[in-house]
Amino acid sequence: MNLETAAAANAEVQKLLEAGFIQECQYPKWISNVALVKKPNGTWRMCVDFIDLNKACPKDSYLLSKIDKLVDATAGHALLSFMDDFSGYHQVPLCPEDQEKTAFIIYRGLYCYKMMPFGLKNAGATHKHLVNKLLEPFIGKTMEVYVNDMIVKSKTDADYGYDLRKTFDILRAFSMELNSKKYVFGVRSCRFLDFIISSR
Repeated sequence: MNLETAAAANAEVQKLLEAGFIQECQYPKWISNVALVKKPNGTWRMCVDFIDLNKACPKDSYLLSKIDKLVDATAGHALLSFMDDFSGYHQVPLCPEDQEKTAFIIYRGLYCYKMMPFGLKNAGATHKHLVNKLLEPFIGKTMEVYVNDMIVKSKTDADYGYDLRKTFDILRAFSMELNSKKYVFGVRSCRFLDFIISSR
């Protein structure tokens, strides 16, 4: 790494440590390298290259929702709220015995994830299992979910407060955090997964 990417990796590791998502580790059997990718806004994204670990893992073929069905299922609803769970994968704890398998190295040391990282073969399927289990009473009725994107949909303006409160009760009960930069509440139309969704 050059000085710029090393500084970016150091800053990202510090953020992950402070959030409690990673910890230092010693003598791991698996060690992955990191790559830094520049985002369009000029900041850096640190990616852990789990290619070898992913080759050793069986595939969980849990299906993602079909986007067209999700979009169609919102038709006829008066008010919509769009939410995104904050760092969704990082809200799923890893089994303690599996944490050291996610070890990665940067110049300042070895670290492993305590929470599920991005880049694991089955991270998406695991997150989908969790969200579907937590929100099962609402999916298809007052909610639709695609990975970490959620829509709360209310048939009438009068139902809106009740539907939203029930959703928040579940999210709060399981300490699921939302991304404050990516939510919109009580609208009649909004962009979702490159579709404009409305009551029509």
